[in-house]
Amino acid sequence: MDTLKQRLFTNWHLMRVIRLGLGIWVLVMAIQSKDWAMGIFSAFFIYTALAGVGCCCPQGCYVPDAKAEHTAKTCDAVYEEIE
Repeated sequence: MDTLKQRLFTNWHLMRVIRLGLGIWVLVMAIQSKDWAMGIFSAFFIYTALAGVGCCCPQGCYVPDAKAEHTAKTCDAVYEEIE
């Protein structure tokens, strides 16, 4: 339970606030137009904002540094010529 509380109240950044605002706005529009598909779409945005998950989070689309590639062990490939 402590981790849920920690996720809800920490690491808020601009993109997370925008997703929450967009989700609430789309939810209100879905209720007004009685469109359940738009409601599901808004639920996705609200969930990603409150849970702090998704590709829009910091390090959501994490790309390792070039320095890490030099430290990793690599195997030499053996190629055989086919005639």
